[in-house]
Amino acid sequence: MQLVVARIGRAHGIKGEVTVEVRTDEPELRLGPGAVLTTDPASVGPLTIETGRVHSGRLLLRFEGVRDRNAAEALRNTLLIADVDPDERPEDEDEYYDHQLIDLDVVTVEGTAVGRISEISHLPSQDLFVVERPDGTEVYVPFVEEIVTEIDLEEQRAVIDPPPGLIDDRAEIASTRAAGEEEA
Repeated sequence: MQLVVARIGRAHGIKGEVTVEVRTDEPELRLGPGAVLTTDPASVGPLTIETGRVHSGRLLLRFEGVRDRNAAEALRNTLLIADVDPDERPEDEDEYYDHQLIDLDVVTVEGTAVGRISEISHLPSQDLFVVERPDGTEVYVPFVEEIVTEIDLEEQRAVIDPPPGLIDDRAEIASTRAAGEEEA
């Protein structure tokens, strides 16, 4: 199975280093020296990591055969893809790979069926489950422990405790004044 582990950013300096946007919780495992990664677009790779270092909070990588700024800049926006055993699990028991979550049934804590996870959307602030409902519509569920209370891979389900209005249109709206009342 293949997982996107990073996206190459801009060139850094004149000796072929690039910044990378890390897309894995295990960069030391996936992006270490000697790692051979396939790429998207495929014509750019495969790429072998020669060196890596952190500079000002950003990971910088140098690949074998990339020796100058022009060659590094030509790699910009390339996705780096690692081959991963499909049975492999992240080190932390509360972490999951996207492929483990796709197609899980989503139910509420009361047991009401909501739908099936069709996609994981990775946003800067949090991840979202894109849940396809039986009628074909989609609902977005933030993947945070306050809402997603359980992931059961054996039962192939995700249990959620949604706040009012997340999965239906019946949001509870608190108002300090009665309907139709005007402000003084």
